[in-house]
Amino acid sequence: MRDGADGPEVLLVHRPAYGDWTFPKGKAEPGESDEDCAVREVEEETGLRCALGRELLPTYYDDAKGRPKKVRYWAMTVVGGLLRFDYEVDQARWLPPAEAAKLLSYERDLDVLRDATAAQRLDAN
Repeated sequence: MRDGADGPEVLLVHRPAYGDWTFPKGKAEPGESDEDCAVREVEEETGLRCALGRELLPTYYDDAKGRPKKVRYWAMTVVGGLLRFDYEVDQARWLPPAEAAKLLSYERDLDVLRDATAAQRLDAN
């Protein structure tokens, strides 16, 4: 997340393999904590180094093979790097929450978005 000219903005990524707009995410490597995985995946997918903030609501769904999945999310703040797309992502957009809500491909991401923007408001106080 970042402070935009008109308030908080969130970063959404487009994954051409899935044709979706979502939040950066990925799978943990053997022995890697979920927190370390989250920071690594965001940097791999966006080029941005981030500081981990408050844990947000998780999402649950079944993948294309019917396997149950749980995805954990954290609010993050950019601390370095440059936005780039070299790994599984071909576009990214910083958007105000209302615009992000319209672009998100999955209904389940809306709760994460609401939780993330609530966390941003709390962090600003």
